Amino acid sequence: MEQYPLKKVGRALRRFHSDWYKNYSWMKYSVDADAVFCLWCYLFKNETENIAGGDSFVNGGFYSWHKIDRYDKHIGLVRSAHNQAQIRCEDLMNEKCSIQTAYYKQYDQAKCEYRTRLTASIDVLRFLPHQGLAFRGHDESETSSNNGNFLELLSCVVLKNAPENNQLIDPIIQQDIISACAKETTKVIIDDLGDEYFSILVDESSDISQKEQLAICLRFVDRCGRVTEWFLGLVHVSDTNAVSLKISIFSLLLEHSLSPSRIRGQGYDEASNMKGEINGLKTLIMKKTPSAYYVHCFAHQLQLTLIAICSKNDDFVWLFKQLTNLLNVIGVSCKRKKMLRVKQAELVAEALCVGEIKSGSGLN
Repeated sequence: MEQYPLKKVGRALRRFHSDWYKNYSWMKYSVDADAVFCLWCYLFKNETENIAGGDSFVNGGFYSWHKIDRYDKHIGLVRSAHNQAQIRCEDLMNEKCSIQTAYYKQYDQAKCEYRTRLTASIDVLRFLPHQGLAFRGHDESETSSNNGNFLELLSCVVLKNAPENNQLIDPIIQQDIISACAKETTKVIIDDLGDEYFSILVDESSDISQKEQLAICLRFVDRCGRVTEWFLGLVHVSDTNAVSLKISIFSLLLEHSLSPSRIRGQGYDEASNMKGEINGLKTLIMKKTPSAYYVHCFAHQLQLTLIAICSKNDDFVWLFKQLTNLLNVIGVSCKRKKMLRVKQAELVAEALCVGEIKSGSGLN
C-alpha cells in the first residue's frame, strides 16, 4: 500500500509507515486490523514465553504508531522470546535443516550402504560359481561353526564392517541375486545372437539332489563371424520322454523370445529318446522346424570311438586293468601313497643327475 489509513492517537492523526519494514523484517501489516503483527512470534511463540509489550504483536496487533520504541523493546535481548521465535523461523526456512533434506541425506546414505552390501554379495555370488563351489552349508545358524561358503566368505569380505541390519544374506535374497545375474548374462547372449539362426545342444544330467535336468546351449555365428557356444539354461524335467523334452526346450526358448523356427541344427547323444526316427526328440523338432538338422554330438562320438578302440586293443585293456588294481591297492592307504611319492621323487632326482630331464619353472 502507498497510503495507510489515518488513526487518531492521542491528539494527533497518525498512520503506519512502510519505511519501518527496512528496520524490522519481522513486521507484517494487516489491512483489516490496521495494525502490525510480529510474524515470527505469531507463528513460533511458545505459550510459556513472555514477550515485551504483551501479546499485542501476536493477538489483536500493535497500532500505537506514536510509540515506535516499542518495536525495539519487543525484540529484546539475545535470549528473548522474539529472538527464539526468529531462530525457529529461520530453521524452518533453511533447506539444510528441513525434514525433507534430512530424509534425503539419510536416504542417500542408506542407498549407498545398500549398494555396498549388494556389490559385495554379487562379488561373492560370482566368485563361488566360478570356482565351482557350493553356496549353502548344512547349518547356517548363528551358533554354527561353519555357515557355508557364501556366508563365511561374505563375512570375511564385508559383514564385519557393515551394519547389522539388511545384510542381504537370506537364502531367498541369494536366489534373487543369482537369478538377476543369470538374466543379465542371458540378455547379453541374446543381444549378441540378434535375429540370426542358431543350433541347440542338449544333454541330460542330474544335480547333487539327484533330480533330472536338461542343459541347453546355443551355438551360432556372432557378428564378428566367430562360431560361439553359450550356455542358455537348465530345465528340471520330471519325465525324459521325447515329448516332455521338446516342451521343456521350446518353453525355455520362448522364455527368451527365441522362435523355434530359427533353429538350424540340433546336437544330442545317441539315446533312443533323443535320436529316434519315429518319436525321438530330433524327429519331433524337425516336424516343427524342418531345417533343424540333427548332428550326433562330436564329444559323444569321440567318447564312443575311444571306448571302442581301447576295448579292441590288448595293450589298452592291460593298462586300464593295472590302473584299476593300483587305485584299489594304493588309493585306500595313506602310507602306500607316501611310498609312491617317495619312489617318484627318487626317480626324478636320478633323471636330473643323468640329464634326462631339466629342472626349471614350467619345464616339468
